[in-house]
Amino acid sequence: MDVPPGRLVRSRVQCDASAVLREALDTSLTGYAALEPRDALLGGGGRGLLVFRDGVPTMAYHPDSGAGGAAALAKLAGPGPCRAELHAVDAAALPDADGAAEFRVPPGMPAERLAGAPELAARARRLATEEAPETDSAVLAFLEDERKVEAIRENAREEAERRAEEWGFDDALAE
Repeated sequence: MDVPPGRLVRSRVQCDASAVLREALDTSLTGYAALEPRDALLGGGGRGLLVFRDGVPTMAYHPDSGAGGAAALAKLAGPGPCRAELHAVDAAALPDADGAAEFRVPPGMPAERLAGAPELAARARRLATEEAPETDSAVLAFLEDERKVEAIRENAREEAERRAEEWGFDDALAE
């Protein structure tokens, strides 16, 4: 997963990842956090990336292992301090979570796995669902258009009848 360099917003050693996640949520960060857990600071583990859209974590990646999603979070999880850099990036320059399924994470998972912070996880989920109504409203608007729905039903009915005849189901049912 490639992310552009972005504009460095903050760089510091944190006691735990909750401060990083809280700041991303509070500032509605669109960009990413580069995290180096204590093990990486002591010469192990390596750093990982968390991608945010409007403060909500959407993807995780651990470049050293190639792990993505929940597996990347497992590589980053652990007690103690971590070095964290927050980078702001234009949303259009970020990787698309829909095209990178192996990197996706549910909104609350990073807070639960990295920080043991259920309140942050709940907040991230709420924020993510507040974003969703735009998509939902498009689906609802489509479903409310009875002509379009009926046209789809009619096409499906015709296709089913055609295939039933083609496969000989009418003959099998008559016997």
